[in-house]
Amino acid sequence: MRILYLGLPLGAEVLRRAGYAADVVCVGHLDANGRRRLRQRLPQTLLLGAPSLEDPAIALLLASARCDLILSWFWPKKIPASVLSLAPAFGVHPSLLPRWRGPDPYFWSIRAGDTETGVTLHRLEAEYDTGRVVAQRRVSIDPDDDGWTLARKLDRPSLALLVDCARRFAAGDAMAGTEQDDALATDAPQPEEEALALDFDCPAIEIERWVRAARPEPGARAELGDALVTFLEVSVDDAPIPGGLEIGEAWIEGGIVRIRCGEGVLRVDRVRDEDDDGIEKSGDALIALLR
Repeated sequence: MRILYLGLPLGAEVLRRAGYAADVVCVGHLDANGRRRLRQRLPQTLLLGAPSLEDPAIALLLASARCDLILSWFWPKKIPASVLSLAPAFGVHPSLLPRWRGPDPYFWSIRAGDTETGVTLHRLEAEYDTGRVVAQRRVSIDPDDDGWTLARKLDRPSLALLVDCARRFAAGDAMAGTEQDDALATDAPQPEEEALALDFDCPAIEIERWVRAARPEPGARAELGDALVTFLEVSVDDAPIPGGLEIGEAWIEGGIVRIRCGEGVLRVDRVRDEDDDGIEKSGDALIALLR
């Protein structure tokens, strides 16, 4: 069984350890960790660094490899039909498709208040994340998860599905899968500035999720005092709101910074001051922003 692998080096390495070394590996990012090690551990493999799959010469090269199976794990661009037509193609997506189709399901699942997510092995189609679902594994979202920890939590089960796909295909399983219900689909685009601008008219519990969803990067931002800051550590607080305080206004009490929200109170413990070279501030330095 000859495999064409597209994605991060870790996926190719995990496949190798499981006995399914790829014959052709296309690494999507030139600076990806583990790329140099792949050259040492897969000396017989054709290794391409960030190739353009749209390039006719690359397409011809991939076709000449006569691979039986295409596997993708975090390939950063759309895979053209000319490549998908070379062999049965499968990818693993870090959500329970059709929920959160797109490049950043971590941010949107946390911000939406989902308590569960997972990973999906699916057939690759010309449109992102729309192929037939072959298998899924579910993972809980903990109350303290942020975008980074959730991404790391999903790596292991997604790699397990990748290996399982190679194993099943080698055993003769066609893995036809089940059609996705488009009516249940939600989008998970890379969050832009508007999606990262906190709105204190929202309930405090929603803003707390918003901050975690964007942490550590790119971060959710708003003005605190006269400074533009990225909020890093916040929590919902039950402190009484001083009389006359408007939504979005902050106050200091007992050495703690709090903000009145549309519903409830948000406690602020750590921020990154974007007006001061991105320096993180907490404690007295944080309070000084409101003086």
